[in-house]
Amino acid sequence: MATIKISNEQSEVQKEVIMKLFIQFTLCLMAAVFMSACVKGPESGNTGSGAKSGGPVRIGFSMDTLKEERWQRDKELVEKRCKEVGAQCEIQVANGIDADQIKQCENFLTKGVNVLIVAPHNGQIAASIVEAAHKQGVPVISYDRLIRNSDVDLYVSHQVVKIGEMQAEYALKNAPKGNYVLIGGSPTDNNALLLRDGQMQVLKPAIDKGDIKVVSDQFAKEWKAEEALRITEDALTKTNNDIQAIVASNDGTAGGAISALPPSLVGHVVITGQDASLDAVQRIVEGKQTMTIYKPIQPLAYAAVDSAVKLAKGEKVDAKDKINNGKIDVPSLLFEPMVLDKSNVMQTAIKDGYHKLEDVYKNVPKDQWPKP
Repeated sequence: MATIKISNEQSEVQKEVIMKLFIQFTLCLMAAVFMSACVKGPESGNTGSGAKSGGPVRIGFSMDTLKEERWQRDKELVEKRCKEVGAQCEIQVANGIDADQIKQCENFLTKGVNVLIVAPHNGQIAASIVEAAHKQGVPVISYDRLIRNSDVDLYVSHQVVKIGEMQAEYALKNAPKGNYVLIGGSPTDNNALLLRDGQMQVLKPAIDKGDIKVVSDQFAKEWKAEEALRITEDALTKTNNDIQAIVASNDGTAGGAISALPPSLVGHVVITGQDASLDAVQRIVEGKQTMTIYKPIQPLAYAAVDSAVKLAKGEKVDAKDKINNGKIDVPSLLFEPMVLDKSNVMQTAIKDGYHKLEDVYKNVPKDQWPKP
């Protein structure tokens, strides 16, 4: 039987090879252990969880209220756009209760949404929502109303200060002298304060000259029509029904103010509004309310959803404007509003399909309807 002799030199070579293989194996094993410790599955709520990897973006939309007609439109349009772009969307409504809005947003984060869209009830308190979301890497879009004193990622709204200016300019043009009543919105809504800033920028020179006198300047809690009714009744009593203009900040407060007027003043007092709600546009063509601000909702809702998808995927949103919220200059997308009165209702809300002609003019004799 043949035997194989291994020299000392061969033995040393084998030992060296075995040692190298052992070292390589040990290093690979350590690398595997290290990698398993550092790589985690997508944590609940992390930005882009599923979105960056090609999955559908998950959006949580937190709304303050659905009481006004315009907010129902926002909800419907956000849902529609989400379906169009393949995003998943869940909507919760706080009904004006801050604690509920915070809890609902916490629930969204627990469910692992990629981005929050928040129309805040209270712009100050909603800052805690932004803080909680950012702790989980979730961006927040402030919708229509600005979230104050926070690092909110984006603000999508209309030009709120300009709306206030437009209301005041219209009132001054149609009632250049006399007694004015100013009815603001909810004092917890930053938009109500911005509207008043815009209104006063226009009205102050006329006040200083003595052309107009502000006999009442109050804010209507929660934008309630009954609050506007009370404010108007008090002003009528104070002036013995001598009022030339009511600068109401939205259509709900305008409706409340009109309901307080005696029949002899209806149609003779200039009354502003905002939102172009159906009942307000009906009052305008009937001659009871003078004007409203028409703000097409579709561009707003669509921009919010499209921006949410981009943020969830880590993409940049091209926001040309900036609005300071008390802490930072928030990148903003601001859309242009327009005046709607009896002269252009056909060219605005009806033309856009926002309202139907037969709905707007239903309280007007048919022979007085405009031709479509």
